[in-house]
Amino acid sequence: MIKVRKPLLLILAALVVLGAVAIQAAPIRTVTATITKISDGDTVQAITPEGTKLKVRLYGIDAPETPKGAKPGEPFGNASRDYLASLINQRSVKVEILDIDRYRRMVAILRLAERNVNQEMIAAGMAEAYVEYLKKPYRAPFIQAEQEAKAQGRGVWSQGSRYERPSRFRKRMGS
Repeated sequence: MIKVRKPLLLILAALVVLGAVAIQAAPIRTVTATITKISDGDTVQAITPEGTKLKVRLYGIDAPETPKGAKPGEPFGNASRDYLASLINQRSVKVEILDIDRYRRMVAILRLAERNVNQEMIAAGMAEAYVEYLKKPYRAPFIQAEQEAKAQGRGVWSQGSRYERPSRFRKRMGS
């Protein structure tokens, strides 16, 4: 019985190691698309050259909420959306699709040439690193970008102690 357990333990250990490697964020697919609409600081719409419409949630960031109907937005919600628009609206980007979320949006890293747009949103203080969902290889650089933006008081971080995380704001507002 003991001899059977050792090989099983080795197999389980190998599976754990392989699973840990699979946890890293790696693109499922990469497509080129033109950004057609900026919904807010972390959600855009795009169209591929073949005419496929994509709704894209930027991976690893959480931007301040914009007003939606009767629901108010957060401070910097519109500024975050406008900043993202200034970077990519009507431009061709690479969409590195990492996942699909519960709202059927592509969760992706957007690249403008070699620039990581998601990370630039954090560095500008227009979004926070969404640490609850960050995985390698993006976790460390996104957190570093946020720390630098905080230290410089950029964007949302200029609010100091008045800053409320978008996730907390959504929960408080019941959305």
